[in-house]
Amino acid sequence: MKLNWQFIIDSLPLYWEAAWTTLKLGFWGILFSLMIGFICSIVLYFKVNVLKTVVNIYIELSRNTPILIQLFFLYFGLTKVGIALSETTCAIIGLSFLGGSYMAEAFRSGLEAVGKTQLESGLSIGLSKSQLVRYVVLPQAFSVSVPSIGANCIFLLKETSIVGAIAVVDLMNVTKDLIGMYYQTLEALLMLVVIYLVMILPLSLVLTWLERKVRYAEFGN
Repeated sequence: MKLNWQFIIDSLPLYWEAAWTTLKLGFWGILFSLMIGFICSIVLYFKVNVLKTVVNIYIELSRNTPILIQLFFLYFGLTKVGIALSETTCAIIGLSFLGGSYMAEAFRSGLEAVGKTQLESGLSIGLSKSQLVRYVVLPQAFSVSVPSIGANCIFLLKETSIVGAIAVVDLMNVTKDLIGMYYQTLEALLMLVVIYLVMILPLSLVLTWLERKVRYAEFGN
């Protein structure tokens, strides 16, 4: 089947604009997810009584409900109680809410990988608890968590394809509109795949490089 190259050229500005929107949503979603996940993992690691229960409920709720339902609740449900949020705000909150729970598990696995003997050794040489966390626990936890964090970042960037359901003009939304108006299905989907690949592949390569760098720094090989 012959591609309609003129359609592809004419549609590129729409795709670049939508790609920029997707990248912005992905950036803020990942950033807030990292912050939420780190705070939650610290709460779970140090077993803060009341907050631990809240965090566990949040993680179970986030991981066991579809992001589409979460977005609908934010965009349509909250209006029933007088809270109206923009499409972009709902998208960022939804991505952060979902990603935070996955990042929390990634950070927690890293924290729990630090052996108790290392903690006892640190205390025995006179390190305070804050120094122990800063110089012993966090560096090792980070190195263990990097692969999971990287996978979650890629996962969240791909999950931005869902936000078109609440009228965000992202790549998926633009693709559906172009297919509906011009019936150029192959061309529209091809551009969608290519642009997602252009966005995600460099991120994947950077995260792979970072993982190797961290492992080399820790193990020297």
